Amino acid sequence: MRMVDLIEKKRDGHELTTEEINYIIKGYTEGSIPDYQVSAFTMAVVFRGMTEKERADITMAMVESGDQIDLSQIEGIKVDKHSTGGVGDTTTLVLGPLVAAVGVPVAKMSGRGLGHTGGTIDKLESVAGFHVEIDNDEFIELVNKNKIAVIGQSGNLTPADKKLYSLRDVTGTVESIPLIASSIMSKKIAAGADAIVLDVKTGAGAFMKTLDDSKELAHAMVRIGNNVGRRTMAVISDMSQPLGFAIGNALEVKEAIDTLKGEGPEDLTELCLTLGSHMVFLAGKAGSLQEARGLLEKAIDDGSALEKMKVFLSSQGGDASVVDDPSKLPQAKFTFELEAKEDGYVAEIIADEVGTAAMLLGAGRATKESVIDLAVGLVLRKKIGGEVKKGESLVTIYSNFEDVSEVKEKLYENIKISAAKVDAPILIHGEVTE
Repeated sequence: MRMVDLIEKKRDGHELTTEEINYIIKGYTEGSIPDYQVSAFTMAVVFRGMTEKERADITMAMVESGDQIDLSQIEGIKVDKHSTGGVGDTTTLVLGPLVAAVGVPVAKMSGRGLGHTGGTIDKLESVAGFHVEIDNDEFIELVNKNKIAVIGQSGNLTPADKKLYSLRDVTGTVESIPLIASSIMSKKIAAGADAIVLDVKTGAGAFMKTLDDSKELAHAMVRIGNNVGRRTMAVISDMSQPLGFAIGNALEVKEAIDTLKGEGPEDLTELCLTLGSHMVFLAGKAGSLQEARGLLEKAIDDGSALEKMKVFLSSQGGDASVVDDPSKLPQAKFTFELEAKEDGYVAEIIADEVGTAAMLLGAGRATKESVIDLAVGLVLRKKIGGEVKKGESLVTIYSNFEDVSEVKEKLYENIKISAAKVDAPILIHGEVTE
């Protein structure tokens, strides 16, 4: 088998066999196939696409390139949730304790974040003492005992995907649905879940800016998951404005606690109940989505979801008293209000640019070496469709430095006010099960 023949075969629009895809991924991971040939192959995929069989094959080839997490010792059906990213995306912090409270095992492998705010682990480390440095045996023991634990990502999970993604990033081949879908799904499958619920974002703050592209990606990922034996479904949710109100690590932990108390933002609560219902249903803990939602609403109402958050934090060394007293979370030295310059209605909040404003405060990482400030960030006081009076606060800025003029300028540029009333955007654009 020669790589040049496989490049030409894909260039000419033919389907590659399982053996041929395995040859490419194995050869590239081991270094026997050079970057320039794999660049040519990925460009051929951009133009020619991949069949469903090829997508499943390349996903499994990447899964098999490194470690695979064995969760078989954990009792019950393990359901993982994956979000394609966004701004103020606090869902994992809420969903973990919430679905665990109704008996669904949450064995979560998370990473640190590049971008607007930290990843799930960074956010959780806002809680003093909380750590994810636990071995596999303790991880499994905690999930069996408490139904929830979070561990850091294995260094050798899907090495082929890491290598391929780095190459795509510098060769103009990131924008390919088959390659995006197989990249995401390879990590989820290697992490050992039995079933997967995907939260595919759409809009200005999402990786996929248009609804059509988001739908295409959702269908691609769901088909890969189902084709390789994992029950998979996707919810397409809006990210034209930040989810919830808080953007920043400790601020998002506080918002997650509020949501588990039943006092969270309407959009964050609704999305968590929607995603959580699918997780509970796929785990076999409810016979319908309606029944699953009822169980989750009861866990919020009776306090068991909040109690599960305390157990989860304390079991991994965290100070669980922050749940009752969020003022124990890291606090910024200064707060500033971004005042509306006119009367009207909030017409647009450009999510990714507002996320960048949070990053300017230190809430996120511009590079892997950046140090995150866990205390800082933004809390929106108005969302799209909200009425606002001149002088009223649009955003509270939490900062550890006094000059926030650059942050304010960025926010004013990206929060638009109109004289005419504007409707709030639709939160959930659809669900994909095949």
